[in-house]
Parts: sequence; C-alpha cells; structure tokens
Amino acid sequence: MGIFRDDITVESLNQWGPNTLAEVLGIQFTAVGEDYLEATMPVDKRTHQPMGLLHGGASVALAETMGSVAAISCIDVSRQYCVGLDINANHIRGVRSGFVKGVTRPLHIGGKTHVWEIRITNEAGDLVCISRITMAVLDKKD
Repeated sequence: MGIFRDDITVESLNQWGPNTLAEVLGIQFTAVGEDYLEATMPVDKRTHQPMGLLHGGASVALAETMGSVAAISCIDVSRQYCVGLDINANHIRGVRSGFVKGVTRPLHIGGKTHVWEIRITNEAGDLVCISRITMAVLDKKD
C-alpha cells in the first residue's frame, strides 16, 4: 500500500488536465508508484524561451503541477484541499527539444503541510531542474 488514495491512477490524474495550464504545456502523468508520481512535458514552442531553450518557468509549472497533484492525491478531498505556499527551483542544464520527465516524492507529509521534491531530467536522464514545493493542507468549510 502506497501513500496515494486507492482511486489515484495515471488515467485519473490526466483527467484533471483539460482546460488547465497542464494541457497548454502538454504535461502528461505517466506513472503512479508507491511514493512517487511521474509526468512528462514536451520541450517545444509551448515551453521554449526566446533562445530556444526550455523556459525555467515551464519547468516550475511542471514542478508545481506535480507537487500539487501529489499532495491532493494523499488527502481526503471531501474534507480538505491543498494550495501552494512556496516553490523554488534550481535550473541545472538546458534542453532544446524532446521531452523532460519529472518525478516527485514527498519530503514531508503532515496534517497541515506537505513538502515535495521534484526532479526534472532530460531524455538521457541528466538532471535539468530540481524543485521543492511546500503545500498547505486546508479544511473545507461547510
């Protein structure tokens, strides 16, 4: 048994994408593990900066999407919801084309906060960006 709710599948995660930034950027979830989620994002005209490299903001959008989805996948959504408090990213290596893959794992899953690490790599497996997001877990009001 993993950290995610039983109803969390690749298919269910990708159903959250339409009409969001994830759809615009081409983000697709590709794996749900015991303690991680995996997603890909294309490196193309949607995610480039003017010099033809992967835009750092696109990497952060991938990281925020992954950390947010991971956090909400661990909670009882009938009682709680999650919002981002803080995100940071270190951009390590440039990418011009292809796909990047993100893998997110928890550093802390508490009752009121989560901290998730997101490692983004290129198709060769080289580290492109490392990010950390802190999520607030809030109670729904009746």
